[in-house]
Amino acid sequence: MANQEVDHSKRRFLIAATAVAGGAATVAVAAPFVMSMLPSERAKAAGAPVEVDIGKIEPGSMITVEWRGKPVWIVNRNQEMLDQLGKIDDKLSDPKLEVPQQPVYTKNATRSIKPNLMVVVGICTHLGCSPSSKLKQGEDGMGSDWPGGFFCPCHGSKFDLAGRVFKGSPAPINLEVPPHHYLSDARLLIGEDAKGA
Repeated sequence: MANQEVDHSKRRFLIAATAVAGGAATVAVAAPFVMSMLPSERAKAAGAPVEVDIGKIEPGSMITVEWRGKPVWIVNRNQEMLDQLGKIDDKLSDPKLEVPQQPVYTKNATRSIKPNLMVVVGICTHLGCSPSSKLKQGEDGMGSDWPGGFFCPCHGSKFDLAGRVFKGSPAPINLEVPPHHYLSDARLLIGEDAKGA
């Protein structure tokens, strides 16, 4: 027995097989632990930040995402939409944004970080209904003087393409702009201010 030759190829195979089995067992044990550290869908709905791919939103169109159980509208405003914003201040209840419905970094003429991208919570500030988007001028019978924006069919509140409320609407204040910042040109994080902002 002492003089038997050792089969090195068999030994290498057994060592490799044991290492692979040990690695698989480690991953199997570690995966639930790592997954438990990621926010659940329930935690995301309760307020965890939501990352959004905005790279494919065409100019003049809108997407809706959910944050804290609320719809958040992201509109990629084209130049025509942006041009309308400065022309209707006299028709708005709070054109100078005196009611704090937006973070300080969006208290500007477009209520946004990037002028073309509007980010607002899509809940009417009157009774919590969700307005319909009427992005285009005169869309769906809104009249030729309609500059585009949002209309709440429940009680008739109207908002422009910056989420500012029109005079005479039941809604008392502008739509809310949630805290947000850009991770890149194509990624947006809703629910968290930029570091140092």
